[in-house]
Amino acid sequence: MALERELQHSNTAGFLVEPIQAEAGVYVPGDGYLKKAAELCKKYNVLFVADEVQTGLCRTGKMLACDHEGVRPDILVLGKAISGGMFPVSCVLADDEIMLTIKPGEHGSTYGGNPIAAKVSIAAMNVLIDEKLAENATRIGKIFRDEMKAFKTPLIEEVRGKGLLNAIQIKTFEGKKAWDLCLLMKENGILAKPTHEHTIRFTPPLIITEAQMREAIGLIQKSMTEFI
Repeated sequence: MALERELQHSNTAGFLVEPIQAEAGVYVPGDGYLKKAAELCKKYNVLFVADEVQTGLCRTGKMLACDHEGVRPDILVLGKAISGGMFPVSCVLADDEIMLTIKPGEHGSTYGGNPIAAKVSIAAMNVLIDEKLAENATRIGKIFRDEMKAFKTPLIEEVRGKGLLNAIQIKTFEGKKAWDLCLLMKENGILAKPTHEHTIRFTPPLIITEAQMREAIGLIQKSMTEFI
């Protein structure tokens, strides 16, 4: 495979990957891809680095998206959800074997080691666990995908995602694109983000209830019907 060829290069130190390509349009890799990639990295002594800024912390139905395949990254990058929306926080995690290769004086950070950020992050993590938000993302996300896949409309080309990280790929209609549909949905009470002209991402709060999701689905379907 192409990845294996690249990992064999003597100057390849790490493989950085989003477990699900979020900004690109919520592209979910095939089953087994992450596990195989991690195995190849280990085989060729290359660091497996997971960018879980968008996919991490219950968004996809697991604490980490890598958990779906039992993959433990050598380096893990987190942000956004780690503070529960209360404080700007991001972090990089790794075992001592990797982290302690950075010696005193080799790395600096203006706001690193922020005790308030650490406390906020711990509190947010406790909420994720105590309120079982990974389980909620799994259950509510499936309702969204099932209902949108069953919706009869020539507008939808594909519905894809995992947990509460989902996207709908649409056909352009009389020159109108995803942005135009998002504007119509806004008027009907739904905020969503278009990407690459033909895809709309849906990332509702992890605390969303089934009733709220079904109401949102109805408004999305109403907007699609009006759109064409």
